[in-house]
Amino acid sequence: MNWQEVLSQFSADISNSTWYEYLAVISGIASVWFSRKENVLVYPVGLINTIIYVYISLRGHLLGEAVVNFYYTVMSVLGWYWWLQKNPLHQQVLHISYSSRKEWSRQLLVFSLFYIAIFFALTYFKNAFFEGVIPWADALASSSAFTAMWLMTRKKIESWYWWILTNITSIPLYFVKHYVLTSVYYVVLLLFAFWGLAEWKKRNRLQQINSGND
Repeated sequence: MNWQEVLSQFSADISNSTWYEYLAVISGIASVWFSRKENVLVYPVGLINTIIYVYISLRGHLLGEAVVNFYYTVMSVLGWYWWLQKNPLHQQVLHISYSSRKEWSRQLLVFSLFYIAIFFALTYFKNAFFEGVIPWADALASSSAFTAMWLMTRKKIESWYWWILTNITSIPLYFVKHYVLTSVYYVVLLLFAFWGLAEWKKRNRLQQINSGND
């Protein structure tokens, strides 16, 4: 596909974008904005996005992405609860932090297990039901997203690295499925992921300075 064909597809598909895809995109961008600011509104706003994308992903035969967005929905409820937890002094229990070496090993293991399971499941579904499934790409986007969301609920800085991988993979994945607006949305999320990574690193440094002064 040359650039002229890409632009032609973009023009045709953007005009066919539905109102609920626009709503999902807007709520998704707002959710990432709140996550960058470490604001608990990331979760209730994000629920609008994830529920809509379960539907969109099923329509586009992106089964892995549908599962991921269902997982997002469940984890958003849990993350909402965890981020609101306070100790007896009414201070937040969770703080932005780096993963330990053991936690990094666990992340890689979780990612690998999800990738293998989703890849083989999607390969089966491709052969049995949905010819449009792209197993390796959908599994990569899905497994990295599973890992990222789990880490974000625990306020781990490394979640942003996994979001970066998820967004990079999702941009072409949705484009070839003619969800061009969503593809552009993931470009925006990619930029926000780099921004969020820098912001959380900064917040972590400030936490360390403040704790050292206590």
